[in-house]
Amino acid sequence: MRIYFLGIAGTAMGNAALLLRDLGHEALGSDQAVYPPMSDLLSEAGIQIMEGIDAHRLAELNPDLVVIGNAFSRGNAEVEYLLDQRSIPFASLPETLSRFILSNRRNIVVTGTHGKTTTTALCSFLLEQAGTNPGYIIGGAPLDPSRGWASGEEGGAFVIEGDEYDSAFFDKRSKFIHYQPHIAIFNNLEFDHADIFRDLHDVKRTFEHFTRLIPKSGYALINGDDENLLSLFPLSWTTVYQIGLSQDCDLRIENYETTSNGSKFDLIWQGKRWMTVDWKMSGLFNARNAAMAILAAGLSAKGNDDLLSYSAPGIAAFRGVKRRQQVRFENDSLKIIEDFAHHPTAIKEMLATLRERFPEWELVAAFEPRSNTSRLEIMRAPMADALSVADRVIIGAAKRRSSENVEIMDTAALVQSLRQIGKEAEAFDSNENVLRRLNDLHPAEKRIVVFLTNGSFGGIIERFVDFHAARQIR
Repeated sequence: MRIYFLGIAGTAMGNAALLLRDLGHEALGSDQAVYPPMSDLLSEAGIQIMEGIDAHRLAELNPDLVVIGNAFSRGNAEVEYLLDQRSIPFASLPETLSRFILSNRRNIVVTGTHGKTTTTALCSFLLEQAGTNPGYIIGGAPLDPSRGWASGEEGGAFVIEGDEYDSAFFDKRSKFIHYQPHIAIFNNLEFDHADIFRDLHDVKRTFEHFTRLIPKSGYALINGDDENLLSLFPLSWTTVYQIGLSQDCDLRIENYETTSNGSKFDLIWQGKRWMTVDWKMSGLFNARNAAMAILAAGLSAKGNDDLLSYSAPGIAAFRGVKRRQQVRFENDSLKIIEDFAHHPTAIKEMLATLRERFPEWELVAAFEPRSNTSRLEIMRAPMADALSVADRVIIGAAKRRSSENVEIMDTAALVQSLRQIGKEAEAFDSNENVLRRLNDLHPAEKRIVVFLTNGSFGGIIERFVDFHAARQIR
């Protein structure tokens, strides 16, 4: 089939195009802006990419199917052409993945408010290291595995990140509703995506709908320390295992400690010691991600009866995912770290991990209120609590969109809350001013600057890294 991707430059869309091409389909597509690294990966694979939106071009190409990314809606010229002509079938990305790939696989679907990409990448990597030839699609840029997709073998395991965000402008169901889970991982559950969910109860409802799709022969692996998730269980129709610190958990994390290399902890399976994990990642939240991925990979590779024979080969070498605690620059006095964290819980956990690993260092958090949830006024109080872990906080301008009826975060009030508890805090009306302030900071004996954003922070991260790299060369 000739499959056209409207929004092909996005990470998930681009990886899906590469995957379907590997399965023998002709993949091509367009986007409003085409940029590396996805544009390079697609071009190297021989996939045609067209910049800009052009309904006439779509008519000339006449594909068998158009996959519409969820960033596109009414008013887009190609969308309007499809709706007007009704001559070319169209579908959302989740529906396409379900139809062409997931319908004949034993799918491992990773859900949760935080940690989905890291857990998906780790589970995929572990299954590869075990020689099981898994398929997977990762919603980020992993360091391990070496790429964000693999077709795997028909009938085998397929690992996919199960986002609760909606599927397309014409399909408001959560993406994971399409994903036909055999093993479902539930990392955590909090209020997020305030643009499509009214409140926490609304988010819980879509997760509850997802639980109903797990077959009797499958497994639900849940964070046993998360009260919001526990309220969705037990389930009468499938096997449920709890993972976490609680004594009630089937898989317990014990003896966690931060090391010079990363972290180390023991896994206890139903009262029996299973293994010790000594790896490069740090933070208790990453230990839970690892425990989830190890259990899912073990159940997939070995089954329930032989689970303890699975040793998670390769986990010590796992390097994680780009933009997740990614060190962009370091010397004896400065570390520059980029992290995708934008929800208050994820930010607090990440900053606490850095504080634990580097207690002697000054910790500077540069935060961009950009996501559809993090930029809202309702998140100001929890964001103040999260950012309070840092010594100094520098806040960029909250992202605003025209003709929207939401209350944007009062960053000046956020600064005031932080100052009241003794933190150095400033807010700026542009990312350029954030960069200027960072460059003007007095030198410190030991300082960590961590950028917290789900976007690019207006390009200032690259410029800040380049500035200090050039200074070091001189």
